[in-house]
Amino acid sequence: MAAYTEGVPCWVDALLPDVEAGKRFYGELFGWTFDEGAGPEYGHYAQAYKDGKAVAALAPKRDGRMPTVWNVYFATPDALASARRIEDAGGRLVMEPMPVGPFGTMALAVDPEGAVFGLWQGGTHEGFERAGEPDSFCWTEVKVRDAARADAFYEEVFRFEGFDLDDVIDGFRTWSPAGTEPGPDTAVGGRELMGEGVPAELPAHFLVYFNVDDCDEAARVTRRLGGRVQSPPVDIPYGRIATLVDNQGAVFAVLQDHAD
Repeated sequence: MAAYTEGVPCWVDALLPDVEAGKRFYGELFGWTFDEGAGPEYGHYAQAYKDGKAVAALAPKRDGRMPTVWNVYFATPDALASARRIEDAGGRLVMEPMPVGPFGTMALAVDPEGAVFGLWQGGTHEGFERAGEPDSFCWTEVKVRDAARADAFYEEVFRFEGFDLDDVIDGFRTWSPAGTEPGPDTAVGGRELMGEGVPAELPAHFLVYFNVDDCDEAARVTRRLGGRVQSPPVDIPYGRIATLVDNQGAVFAVLQDHAD
């Protein structure tokens, strides 16, 4: 039985110009440690750990024209079937499903608005060994300009159950796995409508969040390490968040849970 239900975010990785610099940045920010990295047949993929549990990976860009970015992967029991649904729903594949040794099968896709995301069919590597805890992945959301189009696409591809949070956060919908009662308690990700103040040239995109003990400290450390704060810490109904940029240009966010 798969460790992750279909449609649940199960892995993230960062595509960087300099993986060693990324190790220093994220090692200090989140306290991550890293393995020696895979061989060339696996793209020199370096896996990150927190307290000995796999939390993410860093990979070198094969081409300088590729974006410096955090990618999120959604679990699927059948990457080929998910790929077909993506195309049928109006998306396209950047990378057809391909086996990654014994670890699993991956694919990269683009939604109808241009947001890139991955698929992962787990083998010996099922995904996160630690998530939803400090210094590990906790959330993702896709930022779009056409809410109806995005909702139709993702709810067809992953069979998500949608729940609008307009009374709490205008233009925001959470997505829960098929068969669950939709709402914040079961949500695994969401969709945010980009407002008129967002530059028109900014394409639709996913934002990856990491849980932290102290959002403001994470912003300070990011600046000290040569990164920058794109959106300063602010309180929302679900915690305190900030959008940060690492010292190579990859954007990510941090979330500090509200104290009980």
